[in-house]
Amino acid sequence: MIELHNLKPAKGKRRGRKRVGRGPGSGKGKTSGRGQKGQNSRSGGGVPAWFEGGQMPLQRRIPKRGFTNRNRVEYQVVNVGDLHILSGEATPESLREAGLIRTLQRPVKILGTGDAAGPINCSVHAVSGAARAKIEAAGGSVTILAPRRGAEE
Repeated sequence: MIELHNLKPAKGKRRGRKRVGRGPGSGKGKTSGRGQKGQNSRSGGGVPAWFEGGQMPLQRRIPKRGFTNRNRVEYQVVNVGDLHILSGEATPESLREAGLIRTLQRPVKILGTGDAAGPINCSVHAVSGAARAKIEAAGGSVTILAPRRGAEE
């Protein structure tokens, strides 16, 4: 019976590796299919994939704009309308258990899309103004947590 541990390809389906430099009868003897001389015949020879023969390479021709802020804080966002899944309290741990965020390593921010279903106490790293207004209007409260030390590394 064929099972995962004894699967094999059909006979003749797999070709053996090419053994170069094994004599003239092999068809790949002497220079091993690399030709006579030149850069590509040497060991370690060849040019990098981005090399364009001395022409100014594409990555240097195109204009460069902007920069990447290394201190940027990437929040995991949760909308107010999604908090109805939780009962009573919204912390990073409870949001993670409910599947609203992916990891506890990155800070959490609540945004104002949707309506607060009922009073909920939020303890997160950041809240937008609209989200804070909706949560407090529904009878809930907002607590801002301290940023995680070393969470960005």
